[in-house]
Amino acid sequence: MNRIITVFKALSDRNRFRVVVVLTKHSELCACQITEFLQVTGATASRHMSLLISCGLVTSRKEGRWVYYRLAKDNPSLNVLVEWIKQRMAEVPEADEDLRKLKEILSCEPEDLCGKQRGETCCPKK
Repeated sequence: MNRIITVFKALSDRNRFRVVVVLTKHSELCACQITEFLQVTGATASRHMSLLISCGLVTSRKEGRWVYYRLAKDNPSLNVLVEWIKQRMAEVPEADEDLRKLKEILSCEPEDLCGKQRGETCCPKK
């Protein structure tokens, strides 16, 4: 029962819920894309993502200096919950706005987003 409560606690935060919703439409997002989407600091986005990982909703992988997040697919019970969320959010105008915003973010290269968020010392322009 504790695991179920942990999942619902993770989803009770608006930003974490929004990330789960957009991950139902995009197979994978980079940490900098999530940071830009939520309009929070990298540390705050990282904390949100850690909670989603710890409850089993999201997994991550590292590729070079980039961290990518995706919905976990290995838990049938959580898959049912995610599918239910996906269906319900199809009826919510805010979800459409989030997807439009994310589409704009995805049109930028991760290096450009990182440079915007952290400055050119992290991601110098080529």
